[in-house]
Amino acid sequence: MNSVFLVLIAFFGYILAYQTYGKWIAKKLMGLNDKNPVPSKEFYDGVDYVPTKKHILLGHHFTTIAGTGPIVGPAIGVIWGWVPAFLWVLLGPIFMGAVHDFMALAISARNKGSTLGELTRGVISNRVGIIFLLLIQFLLWIVIAIFGLIMGILFNMYPASVFPVWMEIPIAIWLGYMVYKKNKNDTIYSIIAVFLMYVTIFIGLYFPIKVPALGGSPIITWIIILYIYVFFASTLPVHRLLQPRDYINSHELLIAMALLLLGVFIGHPKVVAPAFHHVSDAPSIFPALFITIACGAISGFHSLAASGTTVKQLEKETDALPVGFGGMLLEGALATLIIVAVTAGIGMNGGGTAAFTQHYASWATASGLAAKLKAVIDGSANLMNSFGVPLELARSIMAVFIVSFAGTTLDSATRIQRFGLQELLRTKNGKVIKPFNNRYIATFIVILLAFGLCMVSPGGKGALILWPVFGALNQLLAGLALLVATVYLAKKRKPIWVTAIPMIIMLIVTLTASYQNLGKFISQHNWLLVFVSSITLFIAIWMIIEGIIAMFKYSREIEIEETIE
Repeated sequence: MNSVFLVLIAFFGYILAYQTYGKWIAKKLMGLNDKNPVPSKEFYDGVDYVPTKKHILLGHHFTTIAGTGPIVGPAIGVIWGWVPAFLWVLLGPIFMGAVHDFMALAISARNKGSTLGELTRGVISNRVGIIFLLLIQFLLWIVIAIFGLIMGILFNMYPASVFPVWMEIPIAIWLGYMVYKKNKNDTIYSIIAVFLMYVTIFIGLYFPIKVPALGGSPIITWIIILYIYVFFASTLPVHRLLQPRDYINSHELLIAMALLLLGVFIGHPKVVAPAFHHVSDAPSIFPALFITIACGAISGFHSLAASGTTVKQLEKETDALPVGFGGMLLEGALATLIIVAVTAGIGMNGGGTAAFTQHYASWATASGLAAKLKAVIDGSANLMNSFGVPLELARSIMAVFIVSFAGTTLDSATRIQRFGLQELLRTKNGKVIKPFNNRYIATFIVILLAFGLCMVSPGGKGALILWPVFGALNQLLAGLALLVATVYLAKKRKPIWVTAIPMIIMLIVTLTASYQNLGKFISQHNWLLVFVSSITLFIAIWMIIEGIIAMFKYSREIEIEETIE
């Protein structure tokens, strides 16, 4: 199979889906209307609630939901062969992920910008909402801890990426100042900002930066530095740093994707990976593939981003289609290019099938962070090298791209957890319990808890203790988010099949994975993970039962009303 055909099939499919299925859902199912009020204008505060142009908001939303997910997930998922990975990345975003993200954003926009957990209180029940908010806090706790670790590892692995990633901060602040204070053209000045960003990449090649080891590891040093930065970044007004930085990152994404696309069409490498691949120590393709490739197809974290930071910046209701639905399809496009990089690009420059086999000979080698990133960066560099980009420069471009996205997720996840924590601690009169109503105190507690999790193991790797439950938990969240959307549609007397079908699929996948994990943890006598998995399964089953009860309740009310009429 030639990689050109894979890219054309996927990209054409995404465009067709957006123009047909996406627009039908937006117009006919949800009836988006710009006359409806949006939270960014209703509750404008200049900090979290700020109306934002859709192309800038799309940049923020995409870089938030992406992180390293659509890069690392597909890079592991191809271990079962390129065919199942490609099909999941092609069909998953269209019929599941984009629907999931869009519905979370649109429903939140119509409910005062409430997060997914808070929405559950109104849609299903108050008690389920509280439990769900706790589950979300647990998930975000792991996310913030693991992304601090990932960025520390990446900085340590690729010291040439350190200078450009940190220089992006003053560049982004300058861009925000010029656009919001000086009312300059955002397109022109964002291009200037991206140019400056790429200048720093060249500089970084000649000035790699390493830090001294604290606690016996440079990774701990980076974790401390990153959490100090995140405290300030996640409490600043969104238009000062978060928006402009993510806008730069979105341009960086487009450039990286353009470079990879150019490499595909000029180098047109053949796929060297097998269509279907069996590795003896790898878990079964079902449900593991659908857990491993999350962000490139569907991910529960996306619903938290959509109903967390993104909805509070939505300028008008119809922007939910390009931002929510379109953002997920764009992520699918990135995941497709990553699949091409690790199944075709990796075989260029004389590597052949042996280059793929070297990375995917066993599950143990393929699942390590270093192995995943090396396969992606080497494959991507080979694609760029096909039209003359030096390999070392190409590797640096990809490394900066990956680290920048990880940083966005770390910042946004901290902000989202702060919102969720404050909603959890809101009293009946609508006020947040003191001192958690203060964003600085709430953010400090969020970061302190994440840092504590990191430090329970040597080298700042404490988050890895809970990492085995993250994949299933994240995808379970996606299923439960679709459950909330399904109950919402039932309440509004709308067709529920759009969200109900992907909901059922995701719940089957994740409940199966959670059950398998529980059995594995019991056999390993890992009682902490046994406890976490048991609680997660209990919450999921409880929510499903209450959701079904709520749907029957709304259906019954409709029948009674129709009988009266």
